[in-house]
Amino acid sequence: MLSFQQIFVRLLFASAMGALIGIERDLRRRPAGVRTSLFVCLSTALFTILSAQLSHSWSDNSSTRIASNIVQGIGFLGAGAILKEGGSLVGLTTAATIFVEAAIGMAAGGGYFAVSAATTGIVLFALVVLAWGTEKLHVRIRGLLFRFTTGPTENIAREVQEILSALHVAPQHLRVSISGTNSIVEFQADVNHQQEAAIVDKLNRQGVVMEIIPSNGHHE
Repeated sequence: MLSFQQIFVRLLFASAMGALIGIERDLRRRPAGVRTSLFVCLSTALFTILSAQLSHSWSDNSSTRIASNIVQGIGFLGAGAILKEGGSLVGLTTAATIFVEAAIGMAAGGGYFAVSAATTGIVLFALVVLAWGTEKLHVRIRGLLFRFTTGPTENIAREVQEILSALHVAPQHLRVSISGTNSIVEFQADVNHQQEAAIVDKLNRQGVVMEIIPSNGHHE
């Protein structure tokens, strides 16, 4: 049986690991900030401790019964962080972060402090360093709304489709409309920096008015 001091240390350690991840989420203005992350790690640590302690007190051989249900329960919490907007999923990284926070809390609750700390370090590396790297290398996918307006003598709808096909970009809600004497081609697409630059470069000419607006794309 663990003493109160040992239990408190484990809970405190789990809370600290959750808070570290939560700070990063708050700084990036994402859901599941400091308090949520702290509570996820704290609760899973407590459930892990109670699973072993109650099993010992009640002479129950199934010491992992409560802990095993954490994985199922945390899935519902993570699913609540995922939304579908504009044909894209929002919150996948947040949901995955919540899931790994539960694992960190369980490790701390089981007394595996080094494992818990190392996993927290890996998570922060992925959230901070890898996110920074993808932005610097321009490989991050963004959801954008493209709108091209041309005069009555030029129809670029077919050209737009050919460009998107060559760049392997799947357009969403592609439509062609007429406004007065102008022809308007607009679509939404999830593109990286290189794909966006290629589209702009190929259609940036006299007679084509171009608008690029952030839309609901892939968000963390």
